[in-house]
Amino acid sequence: MVFISEHTHDKTSIMETRIRSNRLRGVIGICVLLALTGIVYLGYFCPDHVCALTNRDIKESTRLSEGFSTGTGLSSLVSSSPVEPFKNSLLIHPSFKFQNIHSSLGYDDILNNDTFQFDINAHDVIVFLHIQKTGGTLFGKHLVRDLDLQRPCSCQRRKKRCFCFRPNRDENWLFSRYSTGWKCGLHADWTELTNCVDYELNKIEGEGIKRRYFYITIIRDPVARYLSEFRHVQRGATWRGARHWCGGNVANIPQCYSGPTWQGVTLEQFMNCSTNLGNNRQTRMLADLSLVGCYNSSLSNAEKDNLMLESAKRNLHFMPFFMLTEFQKVGQYSFEETFGMRFAVAFEQHNATLSAATMATLTPKQKEKIRKLNNLDIQLYEYAKDLVFERFRRLRDRDPYFIQRFQHLGELPSRQSATEFNWDSVIEDTTDND
Repeated sequence: MVFISEHTHDKTSIMETRIRSNRLRGVIGICVLLALTGIVYLGYFCPDHVCALTNRDIKESTRLSEGFSTGTGLSSLVSSSPVEPFKNSLLIHPSFKFQNIHSSLGYDDILNNDTFQFDINAHDVIVFLHIQKTGGTLFGKHLVRDLDLQRPCSCQRRKKRCFCFRPNRDENWLFSRYSTGWKCGLHADWTELTNCVDYELNKIEGEGIKRRYFYITIIRDPVARYLSEFRHVQRGATWRGARHWCGGNVANIPQCYSGPTWQGVTLEQFMNCSTNLGNNRQTRMLADLSLVGCYNSSLSNAEKDNLMLESAKRNLHFMPFFMLTEFQKVGQYSFEETFGMRFAVAFEQHNATLSAATMATLTPKQKEKIRKLNNLDIQLYEYAKDLVFERFRRLRDRDPYFIQRFQHLGELPSRQSATEFNWDSVIEDTTDND
């Protein structure tokens, strides 16, 4: 009996040992699985700004950017400190609802698709949102005259228009001032364009075409842009043909002047008009104005400003490409890498403009007032600067030939072209819709 009892006790001990051993193996297995999952996540899915464990990429930025930034300040922006990545924590008002942008592809759509390619042979369309006095006229000319294409745009001498058709058929791949004209109104904004482009192209090319739209724009230092607009208006520009369409209606905005133009206006008069659309123009033109009740908002000024600024930021982030007037080479490289097109000329940096000359004559009080009047644009520009260089860094880091490419932008043996333009020269803006 004693022998049987001891034998039973030994078997029980062995079973308990096996159970504990199996449990331990299970725990170890789970730990190993979690560790492997973590490694995969860190290596392939974790965002750079979350999982960057060292400043190696920052040092690499410094090395690559040295020598390529004459006159642009590129090294300091890309390399001397980490470029602040896009934050998804935009302040969202309770009434804020993102606009459903018809058949449009955004930056995230392209970033998350390793095989993305702008297909000029299919139904892809670049839509250029042209904000006044940002250098958009020059860029618009580059688009129609200087791109190295299988079928270059055909420009007419006596009209400021070009036919930019696909290689295999007469269908537009570019929606801009110099290709299609001001089809959606003179200097149409985000609200107008996103509700108009498809309708206008259907009128030209027929319905039933499923297009993919890519919205692009240019942002400029707000104070310089404001002064450039002031000088432009002072010389007689009015942009009278702008319709400011929103919510199914054309806005009725009181003019700041009684005559046919505001020619000869002083800076004080320009700043003192409460309905001057030059104030915070970039934020307003990039925001979805339907969120604030269009031009007859019942919201408080603070609430309206917050909504417009957050909407403009969101739409700017959505765009697959935008550039800064002050960084032409970065803009050219980013456009070419994003859309797979090459320009036959190198973009030039024009810093000596009339707005710069005007800036030198301002009093501290005038400068402060201009900054106050354009406070939203100043916040938007700082956001845009962070974002544009974060995107530039991404493109640069995946380009094994970056140094060679950046040094030789615009050097194409197959084409020789030159577009000359003074940003602050008098340009006649018309509603050329024919």
